[in-house]
Amino acid sequence: MTTTTEATLPTRDLTERIGTEVLADKGALLSGVHAASIRELLEARGVLVFPKIGFTDEEQIAFTETLGTLAPERDGAAVYDVTLDTSVNKQADYLKGSFYWHLDGTMNEVPILASLLASKVLPADGGGDTEFCNTYAAYDTLSDDDKQQLASLRAVHSAWNSLRYYDPEPEFATLQQMMAIGECELPVVWTHRSGRKSLILGCTASHIVDMDYTEGTKTLVRLRDWATQPQFVYRHRWSVGDLVMWDNTGTMHRARPYDPDSGRALRRTKLAGEEPFA
Repeated sequence: MTTTTEATLPTRDLTERIGTEVLADKGALLSGVHAASIRELLEARGVLVFPKIGFTDEEQIAFTETLGTLAPERDGAAVYDVTLDTSVNKQADYLKGSFYWHLDGTMNEVPILASLLASKVLPADGGGDTEFCNTYAAYDTLSDDDKQQLASLRAVHSAWNSLRYYDPEPEFATLQQMMAIGECELPVVWTHRSGRKSLILGCTASHIVDMDYTEGTKTLVRLRDWATQPQFVYRHRWSVGDLVMWDNTGTMHRARPYDPDSGRALRRTKLAGEEPFA
């Protein structure tokens, strides 16, 4: 059933714990009239879908800027090509890590707030869905014993750990390049300024500090399995023109497999982070 947020923003929840369609028209979205409601809904629901909204790159940038500060890419561009086609994206191999559960920006003191991804070309034979899980809800439903045991744990994250998911025997030069990005310690449980708590997990996490490696690995995998149970997951089956936005501070995501020669192409903008890991 279609509902309305603050009597102005038409929406429809996609699952109980994560994912909501926003059914406002393009003109209203670009005007910024719904910006406050969209931000509030994003934090509450984790993933927002704007079905077949058909934004151009310029419109996607403008819409992003109604919601906060646009975060440029490393080369200064406002929009990023999400494709495995190396003729379009010379760093396409790096995107192979996106097939595994992760959140973006674990190497940054302040991770991006949100990503906005628009579909342009999709595989003709299917595949390439994107899955999201709600790490707020996953934390909330842990047992009290788990919450107590996890409260002080910290894990080491690195880009090179995710490299070994898709390239378990990397060339030494490749490994050095990824290791040069560095590593950092992050809490397993992120206590946000709002008071809410979420889990920081994913393929960048290698081990838990001051815990036996075997036990730490078991803990990280158990928590990942917990957070990615069906009740916490929304799987988006793309149509050309869809825009999907997700809260990078309270969700993880991954792409589902597809033919790398299929031409699948999406375009991403980002909202700059507003809160450091705590």
